[in-house]
Amino acid sequence: MAYYLGIDGGGSKTYALLSDEHGRILGKGRSGNGNHQTGAKRAAESIREAAFGALAEAGLRLDQIRHTFLGLAGADRAADYDILHPMIRGIGLTEYTISGDPMISLRAGTDRPYGVALICGTGTNAAGRSPQGQYFQCGGFDYMYGDFGGGGALNIEVFRTVIRAWDGREQATLLTAPLLKLLGYGQVEDMYNDYLDHGKQVPLDAARLLFPAASEGDAAALAILNRQGVELGKAAAAVIHRLGMENDRFDVVLAGSLLTRGDRGWIRGPIEQAVRAAAPNAAVVTLSTEPVVGALWSALESDGIPVSNEVYDTMRTYQEFELIPITLRQE
Repeated sequence: MAYYLGIDGGGSKTYALLSDEHGRILGKGRSGNGNHQTGAKRAAESIREAAFGALAEAGLRLDQIRHTFLGLAGADRAADYDILHPMIRGIGLTEYTISGDPMISLRAGTDRPYGVALICGTGTNAAGRSPQGQYFQCGGFDYMYGDFGGGGALNIEVFRTVIRAWDGREQATLLTAPLLKLLGYGQVEDMYNDYLDHGKQVPLDAARLLFPAASEGDAAALAILNRQGVELGKAAAAVIHRLGMENDRFDVVLAGSLLTRGDRGWIRGPIEQAVRAAAPNAAVVTLSTEPVVGALWSALESDGIPVSNEVYDTMRTYQEFELIPITLRQE
């Protein structure tokens, strides 16, 4: 019997999923931040912890794994792979493949071997593969390099929106009361001074406050979520145009907690509009399973084992890891 391991390493969590050659799930593991760009030592520990958690649950040893496929946030450039390959070998893996995290989301979200993936979780990313096998990534490097949003930026948007409403630069916002409750303050002035005096960082979880406020029609929350959608739509269009996919039929797969857990169309709407303009035959779909499933399928396929329809049907809605809507954690 052959065994396979898929690993999804993100900016706030790392998941591992282990199966046999028939795609039967035997073990799973989870840990924290798996992005080496925000701490290589912590990322290595997280990947190791998740992998060995899955092995322990399955009652297997690492040397029994035939192939491991890792979809890692931060696996963007050759300089990243120069760091990642020694890191992964240091864990004890020898037969493995590394890709960026958009590709495992794409693999989990579409039956086609090509398409576009948009990630909006802790950060944002966009990448695609054309029918001819060409690959292009747009973004994934933070605001200074052209990105906007993700939980690691929208949390700041929430905080500064509350500050601007308090000091009179913007109108009152429904974000104020829940942010004060989340951070443990009675007044905005107390929060403002404490953060200034002690250099505090806004927790990622503040981003989730946008969704209930938007549901109640808060103009500031709606504007932030709309901008997130517009920016992701621009990224999708950039990938489509760069790969020459304007006339193709393919899926644009939406992944990451801000797109799959909480959004009621505030972000998706502008994305759909941009995709229709760039590629009228494309379809926007929301990932309905964990991206780590795409990593596991890719591990099987890397060893020449096709994923059967039975395995597709069984795992399409795999949700064993996260059952609580949009919880962003800062490691």
